[in-house]
Amino acid sequence: MTRNTAEAWLPEEWETSKVVQSIQQISAVESLSARIPMGSDTKHVPRTAGMDVAVVAKGGTYGEDTSLNDEVLLSAVKFGKAVRIAEEDIDDSVANIIDAKMVGWGKSYAKMIDNASLAVSAASNGTTIPFTSLYQLLNTTDATLSYTGGANITTASSSGAPTYSEFSTAIGLVEAGDYFDPGAMVAIAHPAFRKSLRGVVDDQHRPIFIEGLGGTPDTVFGIPIRWSLGAKLAATATSAPTGRALMCFVNPELMLLGIRSGPESVFIDGRDGLSALTDESILKMRARRGFAYGHPNGASILVG
Repeated sequence: MTRNTAEAWLPEEWETSKVVQSIQQISAVESLSARIPMGSDTKHVPRTAGMDVAVVAKGGTYGEDTSLNDEVLLSAVKFGKAVRIAEEDIDDSVANIIDAKMVGWGKSYAKMIDNASLAVSAASNGTTIPFTSLYQLLNTTDATLSYTGGANITTASSSGAPTYSEFSTAIGLVEAGDYFDPGAMVAIAHPAFRKSLRGVVDDQHRPIFIEGLGGTPDTVFGIPIRWSLGAKLAATATSAPTGRALMCFVNPELMLLGIRSGPESVFIDGRDGLSALTDESILKMRARRGFAYGHPNGASILVG
C-alpha cells in the first residue's frame, strides 16, 4: 500500500487491502460477527429473551408477552502498535517493509481480537482485558437471564484428547436451548483440536469430524468449524495465548462486534519534528472495537 507523508489516519480499503484480507482469514470474530457501527466510544444494543406465541380465539384478546427486554453495552477499545523504520530500510529494501509490517500487525490483531472476545478467563477491566469474553460470560451467574455460571462449559477430564461423550455433551448444551439455530451455528475452535478430532467416532464407528473438500468447511457433528489461533485460555488478552484450547459452539447472530474505526494506519515521516534527529519514520496501526455476546444460553464451550 502506498503511504503519503501527511500525518493523517488512513483506513484500510475493505475490498482490496492485504491487511483486511489477512484479518478476515485468521479472525473468526471479525469474519463471523454481526458488525455494529459505533458513532461514539459506547453503544447500547438491544437484547431480547425472545417472544412467546399463543393461539388467539376469533374476536379474542391478544395475550401480552412478558419476555425480558434489556440491552448489552459495547465499549470501544483501541488495539494498536507503533514501529520505527529506518529511512535506509524504506529506501533500499526491494520488499515493501511498510506493507510487511502492516500485514504482520493485522495477523497479530486477528489472533488477539479472537482471544479477547472468546477466551480470556477474567472480568473485563477495559485495558488488558478489554471485553467480557464468551468464556467469562459462561462462567458467570446471571439470575436476570436465568443462567448459572459454568452450566454451558464442559471440561475434558483427560489430559489427552476429549472423548466422544465430551464433544457430544458440549454441543448438546446449546442444542437444547432456545437460541439453537441449526442453519446458523458455528464451532470456533483452536487448531489443536484437529489431531484429537480425527480419531473420535460414534458407536457405529462413524467419525464426528469431516474435513472439508473443495473449499467447504470442516465440520463436527455436521456443524461448520472455524479455526482460530486465539481460542486458547489466557489471563489477559494476547495474540499468543498458551492456555487450554477451546471449542466454542456459537450463534454468529449473537456475536456483537462494535466497529468504531479501523483497521487504519498513520505514517509519520522521519524528516518531521523531533524524529528528524534519528533518520527514522514511525508507522502506527490501530483498530477500535467493542464486543459482547448476546446471551449465555446461546453458546457452549468445550475446554480441551
